[in-house]
Amino acid sequence: MSNRAPGHDNDDTTAREDRDMQDTTTIGVIGTGLMGAPMARRLAEAGYAVRAWNRSNDKARALTAHGIDIADSPRDAAGADIVVVMLSSGPVCDDILLGPEGVIAHMAPHATLVVMSSIPVDTAQRQAQAAEARGIGYLDAPVSGGERGAIDGTLAIMVGGDPATFERHRHLFAPLGRAVHVGPAGSGQLAKLANQSIVANTIATVAEALLLAERGGADPRKVREALMGGFADSTILQVHGERMLDEDFRPGGPAKWQWKDTQTAQALADDLALDLPVSRLVDGLFGDLVANGDGDLDHSALIRELRRRNGERPS
Repeated sequence: MSNRAPGHDNDDTTAREDRDMQDTTTIGVIGTGLMGAPMARRLAEAGYAVRAWNRSNDKARALTAHGIDIADSPRDAAGADIVVVMLSSGPVCDDILLGPEGVIAHMAPHATLVVMSSIPVDTAQRQAQAAEARGIGYLDAPVSGGERGAIDGTLAIMVGGDPATFERHRHLFAPLGRAVHVGPAGSGQLAKLANQSIVANTIATVAEALLLAERGGADPRKVREALMGGFADSTILQVHGERMLDEDFRPGGPAKWQWKDTQTAQALADDLALDLPVSRLVDGLFGDLVANGDGDLDHSALIRELRRRNGERPS
């Protein structure tokens, strides 16, 4: 009699299938910046043959130490079975992907394009239509978790697109984090906008709370410690609250990209005739933060903008 638990054989079969997939699947990675580079490394470490391209060639070249080939152009990376895109914005993605000289035009039929950048919902839908017209699968799969999540493979991945295409590519997402299919093409971006609204609004609230404690005469570090574990606790309070108190604003998620996402969320809300007053206010705060020269700092640096508004000079 077998001592294996029920389902063990199925687990072994799935694991073997994943290893076989890794041995034979090629992946092109377009965009190897703050997030794309560690994601490319994790895919290579998982056994995939990875070929990467980046506008700044030096960033891509550093990946050769991890067994990653370097593409001379986006077209050179487009011949893979799966093309993963991690670029900075919707317009940049469109510039690289669309048109007669774009990546989609040079991908093989039946290949799959996975756009993990944060882009507008309608941009993802338009890209999906362009891919479908050439028989190419498309998933929009933006992520949350920052650089640390990309390094550790703990990203939250929100995926839109055809459910069957998603199921066929679970093996791709496994080394990167936890992927959840949330709906048709564009839905991943919609989920990311919801995520970014929560993140941005919570950063603003944590910053205000710490300033209130400080101005009122309490030790803000002790206040943060006291709140942890209660209803006010959150990853933002724990991680970004500590950054605010330490004034450590080395970018894990640059404020300028946070503002890009809050602007995108506001534009969509306007299109949907939704009044989201808190999100609109926070979008304005991030806009002012960027306008005051802090766009390249971590988004937790929003506390600097609140200090300015209260007559303090940020250090």
